[in-house]
Amino acid sequence: MALISCEDTAFAYDRGVVCQHLNFSVSEGDCLCILGENGAGKSTLVKGLLGLKAPCSGKITLGDGLRQNEIGYLPQQTAAQRDFPASVFEVALSGRLSQRGLRPFYSKEDKQITLRHLGQLGILPLKERCYRELSGGQQQRVLLARALCAAQKLLLLDEPASGLDPVAVRELYQLIASVHQEQGMGIIMVSHDVKSAVGLASHILHLGGQQLFFGPVEEYSNTPLGQRFLQ
Repeated sequence: MALISCEDTAFAYDRGVVCQHLNFSVSEGDCLCILGENGAGKSTLVKGLLGLKAPCSGKITLGDGLRQNEIGYLPQQTAAQRDFPASVFEVALSGRLSQRGLRPFYSKEDKQITLRHLGQLGILPLKERCYRELSGGQQQRVLLARALCAAQKLLLLDEPASGLDPVAVRELYQLIASVHQEQGMGIIMVSHDVKSAVGLASHILHLGGQQLFFGPVEEYSNTPLGQRFLQ
């Protein structure tokens, strides 16, 4: 069963439709890479998948028991976020906010889950460090841990390697691949680092104001669109 799917979905702003004819799905164990030029509709689709923007036609469906607050989200990082004055543990633990319900405090389980993900990503020794004192690559690991703390079955990563140096980019994609293999979690990833992302993906969704391609990586690589974009 699909975790999330779009059925003839379209999104619009006051200036008109920005992305349309979306028909795709992501199941547990899939890794979908969303590609496209600037203005292709990638950011708008991310907002739709997170429930922050309603489609103007069609629908987005959550399946297999997935709820909106169980999608782990790693957003594009801003300058303000990089200067956030909190400890690594506190930032990662905040990913459990959506799971707290009416409880006013974090539970022992919340803290154990957070420590486990920090260890999984190799940053447990940094848990007491101030987040803003870390390198860009370390900060992205913390934000990935935060997303994992929120995620039950699906991760949504928006330009996770943006602004990182080549070594940090390679390490981050290796971590994402490891998480995918170990946990079998569904992943949706927007990326401009096409070759690295495609190397990790099982499926490609290519946007250009509408859906230009959706299917397995192997099929995409053999299309004129894929060959042009992967050069």
